[in-house]
Amino acid sequence: MQALTRPFGQLHIRVDGPETAPAVVFANSLGTDLRLWDALLPLLPQDLRYIRYDKRGHGLSDLGGGSQINDHAEDAIAVIEHVARGPVTFVGLSIGGMIGQCVAARRPDLLRALVLSNTAAKLGTAQSWQDRINAVVDHGLAHIADSVMERWFAPTFRATPELALWRNMLTRTPAKGYTAACAALATADQTKATRNLTLPTLVIAGSADGASPPEIVKATADLIQGAAYHCIPGAGHLPCVETPAAYAAILSPFLKAHSHV
Repeated sequence: MQALTRPFGQLHIRVDGPETAPAVVFANSLGTDLRLWDALLPLLPQDLRYIRYDKRGHGLSDLGGGSQINDHAEDAIAVIEHVARGPVTFVGLSIGGMIGQCVAARRPDLLRALVLSNTAAKLGTAQSWQDRINAVVDHGLAHIADSVMERWFAPTFRATPELALWRNMLTRTPAKGYTAACAALATADQTKATRNLTLPTLVIAGSADGASPPEIVKATADLIQGAAYHCIPGAGHLPCVETPAAYAAILSPFLKAHSHV
């Protein structure tokens, strides 16, 4: 295990792949940790360096605020500067995609290319996020877990024993870390900045995504000149978990085309 020291404490990081290879940085969704990408990584090109990290307040990272999307972007920038040591391809899912858009707008010099998965320039409303924060504060994450699983996964996956593991990952996330990230999403709106992005961008959706429906993902792709858009049939909010082979078939050619530039 690796740790990166940040002003709030330690950020948990994992690095896989050749030390000198070009780097790809992954940012996870709300309520998950870096294991989100476990099934995907073996299917991706093996001549790249894959860097994953747990957002503050998630996984093995320390708690430490994070109620603004810029807080999380600063962490991502630190990972790129201190661990990747140079421009990277950034892959972000859900809030991870919001983080990626923020990094791309603030520090385009740090990115070779951007992958936005199951995300949008704006996700939900301030009221919807405040309602979720209130539910977690009043009743705990277990109270919302079943409804979150319905948004995360298509019915076929929800019928498998593996669902319990993802539900456990969600409910074992520190409530303060989860609600801080919800607060960040409540005020995050990258629409104007994302419209001005010019770097190579791949946008991925799932047809059965209940958290970021494909129409809002596609609308975000349409903001970015030249962005490629793919929707995976039958996949929910976490297609790298549900359909890793289909996800890799879309992501791998993009990585090969842009990560070695």
